[in-house]
Amino acid sequence: MKSFDYVRPATIAEAVAAASQPGSAFLAAGTNLLDLMKTGVSRPDRLVDVTRLPDLGAVEWQPDGSVRIGALVRNADLAHDPVFSKAYPAIAEALLSGASGQLRNAATVGGNLMQRTRCAYFFDVTGACNKRAPGSGCDARGGENRLHAILGWSEACIATHPSDFCVPLAAFGAMVEIEGRAGRREIPFGDLHRLPGDAPEHDTALEPGELIVAVRLPADAAGFAANARYLKVRERTSYAFAVVSATAALRLRDGVIEEARLALGGVAAKPWRPLEAEATLTGAVPDEAVFRRAAQAALAGAKPSGDNEFKIELARRTLARALAEAAAGTPDRIPALPGSPFSTLPGARRDA
Repeated sequence: MKSFDYVRPATIAEAVAAASQPGSAFLAAGTNLLDLMKTGVSRPDRLVDVTRLPDLGAVEWQPDGSVRIGALVRNADLAHDPVFSKAYPAIAEALLSGASGQLRNAATVGGNLMQRTRCAYFFDVTGACNKRAPGSGCDARGGENRLHAILGWSEACIATHPSDFCVPLAAFGAMVEIEGRAGRREIPFGDLHRLPGDAPEHDTALEPGELIVAVRLPADAAGFAANARYLKVRERTSYAFAVVSATAALRLRDGVIEEARLALGGVAAKPWRPLEAEATLTGAVPDEAVFRRAAQAALAGAKPSGDNEFKIELARRTLARALAEAAAGTPDRIPALPGSPFSTLPGARRDA
């Protein structure tokens, strides 16, 4: 591992100033960054430790019914918060389907948003990867690519975003609070992550030195709590990234879908919200044919980036099943196998 300087600022302003210097990287739990440093993929000159910063570790319910989640809130703490998991069950289920218990106890909300792709060619410093080394090429294009993108990819990069947590955040229209040298700003969650285009090295819309300080969920997102699910298809149920995943949330009135929120994971370089598919569900009576039609619309623009054409049909079926499970109602208990299509046994109560 390359030698680096270590800085522990006392305030957010100090952290932003330190990280604005070239070669700097923020350090929270380090569950992704330290792996990248050990393999030589990331070689920062300076780590700016933000774990002691004040006012970033709370879940705060706002007077308007929205909720503000500090960037240093641990994934496990958020998922097991009984008030939060009851209001946002699909988010809790997504969090508990990711990584392992040990990692969820360490990983933070802000770090989860900033994690980088798990493409094997990105992690292999001997190979060509435009995301790691701009202009070097993309070995994934002619290599092992069955798990790569089917939406929004370019010839420069076909990697996918690995987060489970980010998928329901996209569906529910979260906002991201960011602190930088110019002060505080906020952006819609859908604008945080970038598609690769010709510059896949730029994962997000953040400027140098900018720090995610919180994520906010609008009050109306809790209105989907009665019919919201997260479904994750992976190569093994324990500790694996999604081949494809889906969030489906419905607001039902008198047996009709009043509003729908959808998002897909494992299919693109960012969580993918198919607005056109949401529109097909509005005003419809929920049934299998309606869900299949919405899934078809969600994947209308999909195309294989290699040996992964199967992912298109898999994504359609995953979304249709997530919709069916959402329509059946959110269970009172978090499934014993959260997010898994094989989950049949009840787990912990949401209000425990």
